[in-house]
Amino acid sequence: MADGALNPGVNLEAFSQAIAAIQALRSSVTRVFDCLKDGMRNKETLEGREKGFMAAFQESLHSVSRDLGELERLSNLVGKPSENHPLHNSGLLSLDPVQDKTPLYSQLLQAYKWSNKLQYHAGLASGLLNQQSLKRSANQMGVSAKRRPKAQPTTLVLPPQYVDDVINRIDRMFPEMSIQLSRPNGTSAMLLVTLGKVLKVIVVMRSLFIDRTIVKGYNENVYTEDGKLDIWSKSNYQVFQKVTDHATTALLHYQLPQMPDVVVRSFMTWLRSYIKLFQAPCQRCGKFLQDGLPPTWRDFRTLEAFHDTCRQ
Repeated sequence: MADGALNPGVNLEAFSQAIAAIQALRSSVTRVFDCLKDGMRNKETLEGREKGFMAAFQESLHSVSRDLGELERLSNLVGKPSENHPLHNSGLLSLDPVQDKTPLYSQLLQAYKWSNKLQYHAGLASGLLNQQSLKRSANQMGVSAKRRPKAQPTTLVLPPQYVDDVINRIDRMFPEMSIQLSRPNGTSAMLLVTLGKVLKVIVVMRSLFIDRTIVKGYNENVYTEDGKLDIWSKSNYQVFQKVTDHATTALLHYQLPQMPDVVVRSFMTWLRSYIKLFQAPCQRCGKFLQDGLPPTWRDFRTLEAFHDTCRQ
């Protein structure tokens, strides 16, 4: 009675008979394929096998035709389903004959269930959060903010005397490294760093922030024709071109805008590790040369030497 009330336009008895007819039709179709699979067997002569196969095949086809006719008859007795779908017009998607290719209705039901479950869990979470009393209020945060010391504003402009003092202290830290400071274009500083008899580095600074570095060999010319530091020309040697690339990477690694003097000191400490550029072996492969080049990479933390391909 309940099913009849829900589906007044459907004949339930004919519906159950139609289901049985569908099962019978599937069995008949299966017998047809079994007959084709078995072929001509169990007969001594070729003519006998052909006749037996044709008789069995015709009987299977008659069964399929009979079951299909019965199913069509019952389908007319079932009646039309009710137009009142639980999800309005979306219920019509379930009648799509290519359900395996476009399973819209099943996906819609799954999304609907997931949405209900999400709403349920969100309500539970909201109730639990409302039960917890917050330890901080707006007034307390305001008081703590007042008590907290203000951070010193960082600026890119520092007094030239302060920059000179920082560079002089770094110069005294490393006896094997000499630093010459000049200001050819106003307040911006340019450093010529000579590391033993290994290499020379041109460092372009904006206040205490390093903008650019060029590494060249000890015997290479670092000046232009007018006597200024050449900040554009690359080294003629591949080894120092590699070191220039690594120095640029080091500038990106050592970043601390609040303490620029620490950044310059850390970079100079890393640069000093090249004092044994041609004497230190690679810490991974143990070789001095690879593809004709010494270990040009220096680890930022341990300052150990590696070939460019061995550091990966």
